[in-house]
Amino acid sequence: MSGAGPVPHHGGVLHDGGGEESRGPRTTRQWVILAVAAVVLAALCLVAGRWQWNRAESRNAEIDLVNANWSAPVVPVDEILPGPGSVVPDDEVWQRVELTGEYATDATVLLRNRPVGGRGGYHVLVPFEARLADGQEVVIVVDRGFVPLGSDGSAPDTVPAPPSGEVTVVTSLRADEPPSDRGAPPGQVQAISTAQVLAAGPQGAAWAQGRTVGAYGALRAEDPAPATALAPLPKPDTDPGSHLSYAFQWGIFAIGAIGGYVLLWRRERGALRGETVSAGDLLLASGEAADGEGVRARKAPRDRRPTAEDEEDALIEAQLR
Repeated sequence: MSGAGPVPHHGGVLHDGGGEESRGPRTTRQWVILAVAAVVLAALCLVAGRWQWNRAESRNAEIDLVNANWSAPVVPVDEILPGPGSVVPDDEVWQRVELTGEYATDATVLLRNRPVGGRGGYHVLVPFEARLADGQEVVIVVDRGFVPLGSDGSAPDTVPAPPSGEVTVVTSLRADEPPSDRGAPPGQVQAISTAQVLAAGPQGAAWAQGRTVGAYGALRAEDPAPATALAPLPKPDTDPGSHLSYAFQWGIFAIGAIGGYVLLWRRERGALRGETVSAGDLLLASGEAADGEGVRARKAPRDRRPTAEDEEDALIEAQLR
């Protein structure tokens, strides 16, 4: 009868006699496109997970270094920095060292944009002329501590001076930071780079030429003590962060991308065979395979409305009767 059977339509959509639409099975080309999309998505998730994993490994290495060196016995500075031009080894970062010499107070510089405990302010950087055991002299920038923002926010109200004369200081060694390309007001810097710190001082960097090292010190103690102490620098953060959990989450997303494609394929294949396939079937499949029974779709009576063909057959049978 005219209009009784399903009529093919563009895009794989079938129109039945009742005016309702149902999507036909996907073509091989569509399945290939979906498979490629699932693989690409899974690969991107794995790349993101690997990146987070590497960040977690790097962070754990930093924490191990802090824990090993922060409370290690104090050693003379020349055991790690034997002379001008020396660079602190990676495994000696945060090591406590003792220096004896004098502060170059006139060359004091402020480090901006480094809050401490959530408070805005400045770190006070003062070059220190340290005498080594063999008679050499090196200039090391010392981060003496923190001062809060001043009343107008452009500079601190006061900067307490360091002890004068010969001073013995204990610092935790840090590697020089890369120079910053951001501008700063006179007497201020954006990074603790020895060359930039010295250049920002009133006298420039010429006075220390040939005596600098590739490191700076975070102050731990001074003897004699200053008349006014600065806010001390906090212990380095040892929180591992969430990198590891993020790595596992990205791995789960990758599995989900492939699993979603497989589930979609099994559902459509099952529908064509009159079977129903659920996400639970995929979870049970691995257990069935382990028992040697294979992966089987769970069959259930198909719950569907009568098609146009069913209605036509019923009418013919009624007329014959």
